[in-house]
Amino acid sequence: MAALQAVSGNPDGFGGDLRFGETGAGAGLRGADKICSAIAETSLKGNGKTWRAFLSVIDGGDGKPVNAIDRVGSGPWYDRLGRLVANTKTDLANTRPVGADTAIIKDLPNEEGLPNHQPDPTQPAVDNHDTLTGSDATGKLYNTDPKFTCSDWTTNEKTTWGSPRVGHSWPRSGFPGGGGMSGGMSSGDSWISALDESGCGAGYHITTADDGPPSQNGTTVGDGGGYGGFYCFALTP
Repeated sequence: MAALQAVSGNPDGFGGDLRFGETGAGAGLRGADKICSAIAETSLKGNGKTWRAFLSVIDGGDGKPVNAIDRVGSGPWYDRLGRLVANTKTDLANTRPVGADTAIIKDLPNEEGLPNHQPDPTQPAVDNHDTLTGSDATGKLYNTDPKFTCSDWTTNEKTTWGSPRVGHSWPRSGFPGGGGMSGGMSSGDSWISALDESGCGAGYHITTADDGPPSQNGTTVGDGGGYGGFYCFALTP
């Protein structure tokens, strides 16, 4: 499993448009899978695995919704360094993955196995926590309004329309969530579904202060603290 930064010639990343050369219905999801495979090949060259993005969509290409939790196989899953993330889908679909290695459960790592909060232990921690999912706390499609999936991961327009649902790679309790959850608050601890991001535009906001949103006029996937990364899982251990 890896948290990915999709850049490919754009220093701000892809934003909410993950088509990666794919076209037609379901292009965002297929493109995200291709990004997973491309990044996995740089980190685990010759791995030979089939990779799937942990993303939900309203239309997977056949007119039917797709739930992220149903895309990633049955487990178990490990990070780049071989540490357990979760044994089963039931264990995975929790606020933090049940049974995860204690070294990563509160800071799910990137594609190199490095923590997102402090990838370089010689440097200050960074506010880099938001990860795209489009999913609710159980890994299923969060909402049928396309703003919560950036039109099924096909748009990176810098407007205030988009509100992609994101999880937190490390706990961020007590931040406003929105999206109709109890009391207008969400679980900032959830790696799957913590809050609605500010927009679908490409952009990042990574500082050494845990200052939260917004930064870039409230229109990018990175405004709340991140760069529009997302998680990828191999269908086989």
